[in-house]
Amino acid sequence: MFDPNSRFLVVDDFKTMRSIVKKVLQTMGYTNFEEAEDGVAAFALIEKAHAENRPFTCIVSDWNMPNMTGLQLLVKVRSDERFKPLPFILVTAENEQGQVLEAAKAGVSNYIVKPFTPADFQAKLKLVYARHFPNKAA
Repeated sequence: MFDPNSRFLVVDDFKTMRSIVKKVLQTMGYTNFEEAEDGVAAFALIEKAHAENRPFTCIVSDWNMPNMTGLQLLVKVRSDERFKPLPFILVTAENEQGQVLEAAKAGVSNYIVKPFTPADFQAKLKLVYARHFPNKAA
């Protein structure tokens, strides 16, 4: 599983949802996260963290947001060699097959449908870790 000191970026246009995601991460033992209200702000934080040599370990982003959606953020992250391998989880109320395929083609690490339980979130996070760090996953 991710190291307890992992840095998470939580992206959602609703503060309440960001708080829920952070609370779930806290129950899993994580305490190091930043938040952004849309993809534009998130990408700026990703670049800043990289420039300061304290990159994020994982991004957890809502899909539907103004300015830049989670999918657009994912595409931007995957198209930048500096961030391409970064674990990226999309959280959304949408679960249409077409959207799941679109996210998969864009390189999403995993997909969580709202509403979710802390156990659902933890299971997805374990899968993401195993996918990105297969030699370390237990």
